[in-house]
Amino acid sequence: MTGGHWIGASKALGRFVSVDLPYPHICDRTVAAEDTMSGLPLQVARWEKARYCAACAHEKHLKAQSFTPDTRRPNIMPDTATLREVALAAAARGWHVFPLRANDKRPAFPDHTADACTGRDPRCRAGHTGWEARATTDPDRIRRGWSKTPYGVGIACGPSGLVVVDLDMRKPDQVPPPNCPHPTATSGIDVFAELCKSAEQPVPDDTYAVTTGRGGLHLYFRHPATGPALRNTAGERGSGLGWLVDTRAHGGYVVAAGSTVAGRPYTVSRDLPVADLPGWLAERLTPAPLPPQRPVVVDLPTRRTGAYLEAAITRQLDHLRRAAEGERNHTLYVSAVALGQLVAGSAALTRDQAEALLEEAALSIGLSRFETLRTIRSGLTAGARRPRTVAA
Repeated sequence: MTGGHWIGASKALGRFVSVDLPYPHICDRTVAAEDTMSGLPLQVARWEKARYCAACAHEKHLKAQSFTPDTRRPNIMPDTATLREVALAAAARGWHVFPLRANDKRPAFPDHTADACTGRDPRCRAGHTGWEARATTDPDRIRRGWSKTPYGVGIACGPSGLVVVDLDMRKPDQVPPPNCPHPTATSGIDVFAELCKSAEQPVPDDTYAVTTGRGGLHLYFRHPATGPALRNTAGERGSGLGWLVDTRAHGGYVVAAGSTVAGRPYTVSRDLPVADLPGWLAERLTPAPLPPQRPVVVDLPTRRTGAYLEAAITRQLDHLRRAAEGERNHTLYVSAVALGQLVAGSAALTRDQAEALLEEAALSIGLSRFETLRTIRSGLTAGARRPRTVAA
């Protein structure tokens, strides 16, 4: 049972057991499944386990049937024209969109990581550009992008001014983190409801919401107009709002309703205006203030070499500090590449010094420490492949 609704069940000895694929084995092959009504382990007598195991029955059925295409299953993947309209409709709401791989939730462009970028892809000739910087509301760009290929539609939360609470469905093999207060929860919907209850707040039901392909729920909220930029959180790693409850904000994206992932559609469950993020949630999601940053001191040589290095470093750091919202991580990568070239071509600037300078500037404009360190290291490594020598 999830969110008060039956996902699908079959009756076995008066008990309801989930039949969502993959079926849980309740025979001796694995541990017993849980009774979805009581949350307690199913107690099935030894002699009846194999007889009433849905997974074994399903495997027996597959062995008895020859492999042929399933023509009975409807083709639920939207065509290119439909997905283009999905992207245009999202852009009309002011949401910045970008293409996802067809029937997938991964970005279509770039199709490689920053540290693996060779610059040979025509789309990366001006530098490796991530999905957030590519996101747009321009109808002409959207029509061109979705003219031939049925790309899914991703919504970049940061540029769109959105905070999306992502309530996941628990996977069969998913284990709760240590000291989790809700170890038997079957979905983030249940965990979020308990969170609201403990905070003495109502469960938000007055905002735009999307049902995900696996039966989870995305709750859309407007990012607070004041205060620090909110970042992504992941309940699985013990941060954020709780287990099975993630959030997507600056640096994150969600799959738009109308797209499909692995053949499962994302659908609008509440077509309402996007509400403001409740204050108590904004407070919970506000990142802790950074500790005081000590200035990074780089001892540069005198005369022409030192002056050149100082000007180059200052130019890159100023460029990073002026980066527009949605382009900050990309700008950080470009600056890291430039300083990586200087590190490789001059003994006056070390990699540790360049990393410290870039990290200080990146944190000052709101980038998270995790994504900052990863981007800096990728950029410095890429720059080191093309050393830039400073003339003495």
